[in-house]
Amino acid sequence: MRSDVIKKGYERAPHRSLLRATGLVDADFDKPFIGVCNSQVDIIPGHIHLAGYGQIVKDEIRKAGGVPFEFHTIGVDDGIAMGHEGMLYSLPSRELIADSVETMMNAHALDAMVCIPNCDKIVPGMLMGALRVDVPTVFVSGGPMKAGKLADGTEIDLATAFEAVGKRAQGKITDEELYAIECAACPGAGSCSGMFTANSMNVLCEAMGIALPGNGTAVALSPEREELLRKAARRAVEIAGDERFRIRRIVNEDAIWNALVVDMAMGGSSNTVLHMLAIAAEAGVEMDLSTIDRIGRQVAHVAKIAPSLSTVHIEDVGNAGGVSAVLFEIARRGDVVRRRALTVTGETIGDRIREAETTNREVIRHLDDPYSAVGGIAILRGNLAEEGAVVKTAGIEKHLRRMIGKAICFDSQDEAIAGILGGKVQAGHMVIIRYEGPKGGPGMQEMLTPTSLIMGMGLGDKVGLVTDGRFSGATRGVCVGHVSPEAAEGGNIALLRDGDEVTVDVDHRRLEVGVSPEELDRRRASFRPRKKEVKSKWLRRYAAMVENASHGAVLRSEF
Repeated sequence: MRSDVIKKGYERAPHRSLLRATGLVDADFDKPFIGVCNSQVDIIPGHIHLAGYGQIVKDEIRKAGGVPFEFHTIGVDDGIAMGHEGMLYSLPSRELIADSVETMMNAHALDAMVCIPNCDKIVPGMLMGALRVDVPTVFVSGGPMKAGKLADGTEIDLATAFEAVGKRAQGKITDEELYAIECAACPGAGSCSGMFTANSMNVLCEAMGIALPGNGTAVALSPEREELLRKAARRAVEIAGDERFRIRRIVNEDAIWNALVVDMAMGGSSNTVLHMLAIAAEAGVEMDLSTIDRIGRQVAHVAKIAPSLSTVHIEDVGNAGGVSAVLFEIARRGDVVRRRALTVTGETIGDRIREAETTNREVIRHLDDPYSAVGGIAILRGNLAEEGAVVKTAGIEKHLRRMIGKAICFDSQDEAIAGILGGKVQAGHMVIIRYEGPKGGPGMQEMLTPTSLIMGMGLGDKVGLVTDGRFSGATRGVCVGHVSPEAAEGGNIALLRDGDEVTVDVDHRRLEVGVSPEELDRRRASFRPRKKEVKSKWLRRYAAMVENASHGAVLRSEF
């Protein structure tokens, strides 16, 4: 066992003495030591119940013959951090989480791990850290919350609440109606109920084989979720010390490919592109935006989930057969699904999906009748995004897949919000929000507030938005993010001026500004990147070390 280095031999008597102080007895020193990485945080709805889940996992590890050691990570709730400087810390928190997992597991030489994440950057952060440690690891998330319901039975979610603010600003709803939405949108514990970033990443963990079937869809606080916790704990003990199940042997090229297949088929959050690039880098797998777009062109979009112009929520996908049913459907044609990929349970993905045909064609469509013949995420390129940009096509109505607008430029999200609320943004505009990339933000803020205001004010089919920042999984409409190179590193987005004609062409994968190369060169000659005053030492460090979005916003490991 890996943990023998802290518990075996006469020279480890002091170590054993310390371990005895935690409650260990003689018999425990022959058992595998299992790390339980928990992200319980009181202020995040998706995590408020995880203390109890951690206890369930620890109890089950003990019953299975292991010794559990629980530790915790930080977490940022993107919805609560949205629209103010708190969002600057969201994406950087992914790196802190990865570092903390690596630190705890390697400092104490634990043999295996159960990860209990749920929301936002916490899932990829734990996974990145786990890949560095490379011991057998099982992921089991806290599960999605149920959709909210208004008094008339209408199903709503967090995106409804954000968009309602724009409606209230326009006088389209009353304070009383806004309050009713506020109180009903998030009915209890769990990750937000649509195909937002949290649920997207939990679904992808299942597709990668590091989580058990049902991890992406079984509702929080349900008997099904509790049974998943128990199975995950038992499996971690079974595979502790087994070289075949070290996580880097599971999260390989095939696993990452399958994750992106499911992402495209279900129209996941555009944030998944950032995270899968970062996960691939930690796993030593070559992955770039071109490959991601190539996968998207091969995968039909068969499950449309809120907020992507749909009233279907993640619990509905679970009831219709879950992630396995989605993979079963895509696997009908060719070899797009890599069936031989190993999972943490010892079966292959092919074994897992062999009899997983959906029970509900209204939720998971047949491959011959998809919502779109191509996936729900696309990579755009052009003179505005020479290294690429990302758009969630699943949230765009068909007639808006090509949009031309006059640029109206803002040098921060705060400026854009003020401009939108102040009536500066009008039909026919292409809103440009820059200096919000990983370096320029710093931290690459999500833009749910401005996009929700645009939708709520009735401009969703009349206005587009282009940014070097990123979007919440709740975003819908013609919203292009991750523009690279970003403004802070001299990307052409920094050279745009009000009135420039900007074209978003999803089907042809183009993001262009109608300005000649000569004119761009003239503008660049007098260009100096805007530098924001950043008081935080951590964010200054992050800005100095981070790569742009086309590389997953990972931190450079060499200096």
